[in-house]
Amino acid sequence: MRIEEGWLEGVRRVPSPNQDARPEGEVSAVVLHSISLPPGQFGGEHIERLFTNTLDASAHPFFSGIAQLRVSAHLLIRRDGECVQFVSFDRRAWHAGRSCWIDGGRARRALNDFTVGIELEGDEIHAYRDAQYRALAAVTKTLNVNYPDMNFARITSHARVAPLRKSDPGPAFDWAYFRQCLKALKNGE
Repeated sequence: MRIEEGWLEGVRRVPSPNQDARPEGEVSAVVLHSISLPPGQFGGEHIERLFTNTLDASAHPFFSGIAQLRVSAHLLIRRDGECVQFVSFDRRAWHAGRSCWIDGGRARRALNDFTVGIELEGDEIHAYRDAQYRALAAVTKTLNVNYPDMNFARITSHARVAPLRKSDPGPAFDWAYFRQCLKALKNGE
C-alpha cells in the first residue's frame, strides 16, 4: 500500500463534504470506530450515504435520527476487508466529536485536528473479520511510514477518547489479534 497526496492508492474513493483543513497539519494518531447501518446490519450503501450527506431518512426508522448529521471518517474497512476512503489523510475528517486524550502527559482535545479516523464495519457484539484486521494492519503500517509520529501506541479507540459518549469499537474488537497482524506484517509473513 502507498499513500499519494493523502489518499491510499488502489482503494475506492467516495469523497465526503464533511471535512476541512487540519489547523496545524499534524497527523500523528489513529482513532478506531465501528459502524453498522442500520445497527447490527452489514453491507449496503448506508454508511457511504451517511458520510456523503445523502442518507435517506425514510429508508429505515433509525435513519430519521441520524440523516441530518454531518460526519465522516478518513477510511471505512468493510467486513470483507475492502477499504473505502472518504477524506484525504492530510485533511480533517469529522469523526471523534467531543474528545480528549492524554498525549505525552498532556490532555489534548479536538482529536479530529491530528488523528486519522478509521471506521470498521461492525458493532460491539459481532466479531470483526480476519480480512478487516489484515486490512487495518496494512493501513496502519502504511500510515506509520508516511506519518512517522504515528505508531502502535498512538492507536486508540473512540471509547477511550469519548468514554461517556461512545463505546466503539467495543469488546468485539480483538486488540491482541490486531497486534499479531501488525507483527506478522512487519516480519513479512
